[in-house]
Amino acid sequence: MPASRSRPGLALALLAFAQLIIALDFNIVYVALPEIGRELSFSDQGLQWVVSAYAVVFGGFLLLGGRASDLLGRRRMFALALALYAGSSLAGGLAQGPGLLIAARAVQGIGGALLFPATLSLVNTMFAEGRERNRALAVWGGAGASGLSLGSLLGGVLTDAFGWEAVFYVNVPLAGGAALLAFVLLVKDGPREAGRGFDLPGALAVTLGVTLFVFALVQGPEAGWAAPEILAAFAASAGLLAVFTWIEARTKDPLMPLRLFANRSLSAGMAITFTFMGTFGALPYLLTIYLQSVHAYSPLQTGLAFLVPSLAIAAGTQVGERLVGRIGLRATLLGGLVVGAPGTALMAYAVSADGPYAALLPGILVSGVGQGVVWTGMWIAAASGVEAGEQGVASGMASTAQQVGGAVGLAVIVALTNSGLDGLTGDPLRRELAGGIQTATYVAAAAILLAALAALALKKPSRQPEPHRAPLAPEPVLVNAED
Repeated sequence: MPASRSRPGLALALLAFAQLIIALDFNIVYVALPEIGRELSFSDQGLQWVVSAYAVVFGGFLLLGGRASDLLGRRRMFALALALYAGSSLAGGLAQGPGLLIAARAVQGIGGALLFPATLSLVNTMFAEGRERNRALAVWGGAGASGLSLGSLLGGVLTDAFGWEAVFYVNVPLAGGAALLAFVLLVKDGPREAGRGFDLPGALAVTLGVTLFVFALVQGPEAGWAAPEILAAFAASAGLLAVFTWIEARTKDPLMPLRLFANRSLSAGMAITFTFMGTFGALPYLLTIYLQSVHAYSPLQTGLAFLVPSLAIAAGTQVGERLVGRIGLRATLLGGLVVGAPGTALMAYAVSADGPYAALLPGILVSGVGQGVVWTGMWIAAASGVEAGEQGVASGMASTAQQVGGAVGLAVIVALTNSGLDGLTGDPLRRELAGGIQTATYVAAAAILLAALAALALKKPSRQPEPHRAPLAPEPVLVNAED
């Protein structure tokens, strides 16, 4: 569907803002967790579900969210998802006990699972494939990649100034206002396509299967990988995903057409998003633990420490968009990964129980630029060659790979970080924890290079010149999208 040329810049700004909200919610609660645990009397095991309830539900419902965007309308799902975000955030801030807060986070996860594919598919259908879409994805991607780090900054500032409730209340006006603007700035949805349905059996199978898989990955480090509930979750997940594949191969209008995997660009994009979230995506968690638990930073100090990675990532997203036009998508992704891996290793080298924050900065800068380049490129890859009517489910596929990769990566990172801490207290605990964080960061750096294998599967660029296009964003708010 061609973009509406009346207000494309303002529409893109709204979509980027929605992506910022999603990204902020991944990390905004991390620095508030100690205060949440104290005030709401969470157990040590129960506190992790303030984060995990969001991650598990988000990952499980993404494919269903992508299908809903394609069938029910992208603008409708965009507005509905933001309304869910606003309402559940209000409920979370008002929570007086663990149960309501965890339930609110689960509803936020549903909102995210509806919002992410709606937002990404709107970008991919409003702007023509090629330079125009690449520039739009750079703006959208810059908001998302920076939001992963800015979440920690905003969480620290709000918690320090107003208490833990503020990390939830802040979403109410942001998400609510964005939902209303959708009806002003986004193109109205067309009529529903006749003859297409939700593939309810497939939707149930994949939603339950992915949810159980993410649950097992998130809960495994705490409960133990051999715990009966973890083994049962893995077994049930495998069975449900096998049933889902069988359904999709036989149904007339599948939720996820298996032929989409023949699109090399989409398949490579999924592999890269999986690896990205398990490696680059785990770095904010590691940095938060390092600064607060090893160096006793306050929530505000921790948040301020994330300013540098946020700026580096934002710069990287813009560099990535320009590189795609000059050297091609394949070379851009390889370059971002080859830069990001040694930058992350340099961060690991600087980690120590007594080392200053300044020692981390060279690695943070290099890793952040590489991360931004890859973030932009991987979403361009995932959208390339996909028909407009399937952009929602393709976005859901890529973002599901991202979430599962994040759960896998975090499980490994947590296990490496916490290895050898039993029975330790005081300074020995602090030093051992620093060693675990350093090991985990080195492993993340090595794993980043695995994504380069997926990038090699992308086609080499043709030498055909791009046609001249009018600037996307004449409005001042989007000047960073210009060449």
